[in-house]
Amino acid sequence: MVLKDKNEMTFLEHLEELRWHIIRSVAAILVIAITAFVFRRIIFDIIILAPKTPDFFTNRMFCKFGTLVNVPALCINRNEFEIININMAGQFTTHILVSIIAGVILSFPYIFFEFWIFLKPALYQKEKRHATGAVFYSSLLFILGILFGYYLITPLSVHFLGSYKVSDQVANQINLISYISTISSVTLASGIIFELPIMVYFLTKIGLLTPQFLRKYRRHSVIVILALSAIITPPDIFSQVLVCVPLLLLYEIGIGISKRIVAQEEAKLAG
Repeated sequence: MVLKDKNEMTFLEHLEELRWHIIRSVAAILVIAITAFVFRRIIFDIIILAPKTPDFFTNRMFCKFGTLVNVPALCINRNEFEIININMAGQFTTHILVSIIAGVILSFPYIFFEFWIFLKPALYQKEKRHATGAVFYSSLLFILGILFGYYLITPLSVHFLGSYKVSDQVANQINLISYISTISSVTLASGIIFELPIMVYFLTKIGLLTPQFLRKYRRHSVIVILALSAIITPPDIFSQVLVCVPLLLLYEIGIGISKRIVAQEEAKLAG
């Protein structure tokens, strides 16, 4: 029996191949989601609910630094607020939702690997060589973004939004769904934003981006980054600056990546 090369597959055969990659990706998400569902105390008590407590790592570090520089305001999340559930099935549906989110986040490297395996046969040999490490670096950046969002942006957001009051007569009792959606949106947004260098790499490879274009619109990018920071952080200058700095650094790294790719292409043409 002669095996058919993926490059010679028909359209329907490609769809069938893609279907199995999707099935394996979904299976990975479900396996991890079920595991997360079983270990709910770790997921909720140790991970999700931790940023609102004074003992959380970031809160302790900020407080130590605030004591060192005599700025008591840096001791964040000192006053814990109450999280409530107001729906009969609220805690159960939240448990399922959080388990699925955990499945997506933790299985991201495998999902990216599956789609990379599907796309790889369509690339030329030199393109495969240039894309070596794509799964590793994209996964690494995504995880770094998740950690950045969880350990830095989340406690700042929880502190600001959880302690903000329009009047002392109004107590903060935060709905469980609201709390979960805030944390998940912040962490996922950070993970996606940290993929910027990977996006720059591939857009430069296909000729849609150049280092000259990125330098020309550097000032415009600052405005976009400020807008993104305002969206994913609480509305205070300190939090926005903390988010802007790594995003600006990622943009500069993107310029360097784009410049290197263009230089390599020009060297090949000259040779």
